[in-house]
Amino acid sequence: MSDFLPIDGVEPEPPVVFQLDTTDTVGDVIDVLAMEAFAAGRQPYARSKRMERVRPDASLRPPGSRVLRASREENREAVLVTGDGWTLRSVRWRGGSGMVEVTAVTDELCASVLEEAIRDAVEPAPPAEDRVEMGFWHMGAHGASRSQRSITASTWPEIRDNYTAGAATAVDRLTEVTPDDIGGRLVLLHGPPGTGKTTALRALAREWGKWCQFDCVLDPEQLFSNPAYLMEVAVGEDDDDRRWRLLVVEDCDELISGDARAATGQALSRLLNLTDGLLGQGRDVLVAITTNEPLAALHPAVVRPGRCLAQIEVGRLSEAEAAAWLGSSDAVAGGATLAELYALRDGRGTVGPPPSPDAGFYL
Repeated sequence: MSDFLPIDGVEPEPPVVFQLDTTDTVGDVIDVLAMEAFAAGRQPYARSKRMERVRPDASLRPPGSRVLRASREENREAVLVTGDGWTLRSVRWRGGSGMVEVTAVTDELCASVLEEAIRDAVEPAPPAEDRVEMGFWHMGAHGASRSQRSITASTWPEIRDNYTAGAATAVDRLTEVTPDDIGGRLVLLHGPPGTGKTTALRALAREWGKWCQFDCVLDPEQLFSNPAYLMEVAVGEDDDDRRWRLLVVEDCDELISGDARAATGQALSRLLNLTDGLLGQGRDVLVAITTNEPLAALHPAVVRPGRCLAQIEVGRLSEAEAAAWLGSSDAVAGGATLAELYALRDGRGTVGPPPSPDAGFYL
């Protein structure tokens, strides 16, 4: 039974109460005000749209709308506007991504206002000759956020000679993979720093560009310790043009080391669940991990048969391979990493001895 007395037989709307404190920002106030009409039921329909490459001059609101609130913060700008029967909140994040959220008295009005607000708001995709689109996830003050960037990426044949014969052959096979060939869901690249693991993944993003979207997770320790963040990143949105997605998780040695389960709690379990557990079922998601640890130091559950689509050691070039790379007959004692070879070629350094097994890879 309602605690409010009916007027002319109509139940009045209960009051909607929001609480703010000194930890909230002016942007949080706009977020709250944008929900008020929807929460109270006056505008019971809502639609939203996230965008990348938002034009700097796009207003993200229909002409003639009335501005109720506007804020500029360090990482985002927010505007709250209203019109006849609708309310709109637009947010721009630093880096060019944005979002428009509309509530309205009817779903048709909601859809038309949203369409008008985002019309011609997005820059066309840049030429794709030597670039690929890559998403970047992080957990911010307002939840999980994804921004998209166009990054340079060589083709794999252009950089193949930068790798040892074994690594090059393994990546050859990986570039030829299609959705029909996918068995394991984990791509593992391991080896010392400076050997080109990230560069190889950028080239793979270009080779797989027609069927796979690449997303880099900037805070993997947050991703696998926060179930809500993991669901946002892994589950994504259903759409008619859904492609496979590959989540790139770099330098997460602690997450997959031999004592990972004791050191990181449920983080390792969530990673494994994403690759072949219930969380990964029905989702076209792959995970690429780079690590500086040798294979023997990794948790057995990570490298067990059937889990990895590819397991590639990206190591130092041998003396002969390094000499061939430099175009010199002089042997490079002990071989060299790719970073060392570039430094040596450009006169910025010398090649040091390979690290001892007991020294660790971060020295």
